[in-house]
Amino acid sequence: MSEREWQALTKSEEAFMVNSYEIDILAGVWGDLDDDDQSRPVNELAGILLPLVDRGWIEVRRFAPWTSPSGEKGFQHGELVPRDQLPAVLEGAANWEYPDDGSWIGAVTLVETEAGKRITRVSPEEMAE
Repeated sequence: MSEREWQALTKSEEAFMVNSYEIDILAGVWGDLDDDDQSRPVNELAGILLPLVDRGWIEVRRFAPWTSPSGEKGFQHGELVPRDQLPAVLEGAANWEYPDDGSWIGAVTLVETEAGKRITRVSPEEMAE
């Protein structure tokens, strides 16, 4: 299933999927987008991302601080941005940029779902073929 669905994706859809696999902030997608899509306004790029969210392959979250059991500080994907709020969030150009202060806390991030993993990874059945 994953190979067929992966091959059906456009280069820009692949870029969003890869960034979700990497749990990258939204700004990270720019370097992976199709050349033509790099100059599109963010509301049009949201039109590429939202169907992937609606298929259940990607979640949009915000980075949150995290402390490991040993006390080390780090980040984790945090709170889910509700679907009904996504259009407004994705229209905000600042959400598509790297933070000026270098802090990713609160930055919009893409997170791959279990269903998305079936698209980005080769299944054991496909490996056996």
